[in-house]
Amino acid sequence: MKTISTIIKLAIVAVLINGAWQLFNAYWPFYKFKDAVNFTTQFRGDKSDEQIRAKILELATQFDVPVNDDNLVLRREEKHTIVDISYKRDIVFVPGVKYAWPFTLHTDTFTYQATNGEELIPK
Repeated sequence: MKTISTIIKLAIVAVLINGAWQLFNAYWPFYKFKDAVNFTTQFRGDKSDEQIRAKILELATQFDVPVNDDNLVLRREEKHTIVDISYKRDIVFVPGVKYAWPFTLHTDTFTYQATNGEELIPK
């Protein structure tokens, strides 16, 4: 009887570890992407909204984040760049069961201006 309860406990622990690993694999690229978006908007210089939008979509591809024009809102208000992104990523907590986990990103960054024609964002 102890063997069966031990197996059940180990199975529960395995499911919990798997769920934590799946969440980590979803959040790690999200946070890297968020940092890259913050950097891009903060040091945008005189780049247009279209150039920043293209850079954010390029970063989404680089970090394997499912962002496209439909779920990306970008606007500039004076010296602030505001970005809103929302998407869902399927996470498999238990084998065979997917859950669409929502992610939202909101940044409101103060844009630094270049001096003496400096390039702020590397190409």
